[in-house]
Amino acid sequence: MAKYSEKAQDKIEKVMHEFKTGKLKSGKDGQGGKVKSRKQAIAIGISEARAEGDKVPKKKVLKEN
Repeated sequence: MAKYSEKAQDKIEKVMHEFKTGKLKSGKDGQGGKVKSRKQAIAIGISEARAEGDKVPKKKVLKEN
């Protein structure tokens, strides 16, 4: 069973390509600064896929003691 749907994987792949070429920006509509972290780029891809309704894992919730 796949962790992400095919459409979500395509979205993450597209975002990672933008990251590698230096065109990926953070923030709403890319108005923030340049993304410098691989983890941040993946998080942006997952977030965009989730917004489109693709199958992605639920957000992890931190439990406080």
